[in-house]
Amino acid sequence: MKSFLKRHWPLIGLGAVLLLVAFYFEKSGKDIFKTTAFIKDLMSGEGLSLKDIHYSQDDSDKKVKWVLDAKEVGLSGDKKTIRFYDFKLKVEPEGRSEFKLTGKEGTYWRDAGRIELRGNLEGSTGNGYRILTDYMLINERLGQLSTDHPVKIIGPFFIVKGTGLFADLKMERLRILSGVTTVINRESLK
Repeated sequence: MKSFLKRHWPLIGLGAVLLLVAFYFEKSGKDIFKTTAFIKDLMSGEGLSLKDIHYSQDDSDKKVKWVLDAKEVGLSGDKKTIRFYDFKLKVEPEGRSEFKLTGKEGTYWRDAGRIELRGNLEGSTGNGYRILTDYMLINERLGQLSTDHPVKIIGPFFIVKGTGLFADLKMERLRILSGVTTVINRESLK
């Protein structure tokens, strides 16, 4: 037996390598089948779910750039509803200060042009303003933002608290709807 192995070791080694290659091709074939099934699921209208995404869009027509980072994003089968979780959104309009927003989850309905955001929302602008709330509804077509939840707005020299908010982003007007309390920091005014 030893003399057989000594004489034919190159053939035995080649046979072992061929077995490994055959095993690899068989395994690859199964992975290709799984990928094909995944593509069929996407085409069947089941939707799509992605983890740890980073998406940016530079819209030169609207002169704005935005970046979305999220732990998970789900796209409905008809591609009209997008859900995202544990997100960070950064919007950079040309000629204006940037805006950052973080939160737990959001839903975007493309056809309606509505974005609903929920869970520990914190927004900040590049010029020192912050907004804190648990819920926000954005109508992107009308350029309006609203909530009926408690809101806190922090500026360079003031803090405003209240319940409910309506903002017309096109007109750059903001109104807290009820229970308004304002604190002005006199030190910052000097």
